[in-house]
Amino acid sequence: MDDELNVTYVTLGGHVEVDKYRYLYFVILFTVYILIICSNSTIVYLIWIHQNLHEPMYIFIAALLINSVLYSTAIYPKLLIDFLSEKQIISYSACLFQFHVFYSFGGSEFLLLAAMSYDRYVSICKPLQYPTVMRKTTVCIFLLLAWILPASQVAVPAGLSANKKLCSFSLKGIFCNNTVYKLQCVVSREQIIHDMIILLNVALLPMLFILFTYTRILIISYRSSGEVRRKAAQTCLPHLIVLINFSCLCAYDVITVQLESDFPKTVRLLMTLQIIMYHPLFNPIIYGLKMREISKHLRRLFCPAKIR
Repeated sequence: MDDELNVTYVTLGGHVEVDKYRYLYFVILFTVYILIICSNSTIVYLIWIHQNLHEPMYIFIAALLINSVLYSTAIYPKLLIDFLSEKQIISYSACLFQFHVFYSFGGSEFLLLAAMSYDRYVSICKPLQYPTVMRKTTVCIFLLLAWILPASQVAVPAGLSANKKLCSFSLKGIFCNNTVYKLQCVVSREQIIHDMIILLNVALLPMLFILFTYTRILIISYRSSGEVRRKAAQTCLPHLIVLINFSCLCAYDVITVQLESDFPKTVRLLMTLQIIMYHPLFNPIIYGLKMREISKHLRRLFCPAKIR
């Protein structure tokens, strides 16, 4: 009983007229969540059952789509419960856990995209070395690092925040992102430096690496035959589109937090929803439409009569 009394609760104050529109919010977000799960899972299933898709490029795509589902699952179930609840509250410990999971999978996204860019670089620029470089062991190491590194690094600020003194118990958001820092009385300089190091490790450096590899691919493709250029365009363009989209949404997340007081509540809610809705739905659409082998299997799955 004493433990229950000592639990610190945080109010999620970013909802707009939830009493009036709770069922509309619930239906829309529940539909989006189901679409996210179904669309991503369908492509992962196709990659799993078709032997010709058991290549590093498609394995990384499957990992990216699984990451999108996990990323969404960190947000949507709690969000759906809040829409049907009288009070939109969360314990401070659960809030920090959501913060940790949200940014861990966000960091994993960048590292998975970096692994995919390296795979494309070796495939297009060093095709003779590809079988020896991109072995199963290499792929497994990349996947483990992509999930373990961000989770272990983000665990530090989440753990440090657990012992911080709080001067506010209300967030201006609908879930726990880096707005949790605004609850603390003082954000130390060491904490800011550590967060900058995490940002550098799991976002900026992978992004620079991706840009470097795709620049090399473009240079070599331009000097090569039309077949090489076509292969580069077919496999690299979807990855670049996903990278640009996710990078913009990450910048969006930082901007909405830093400028939250300058936005009307409704605008802030709409901007936050875009962060959690677009990307998990965008990935399967891009890879389903732009990757020829996946697109072919999708047509066979949903239109078998036409294919025959």
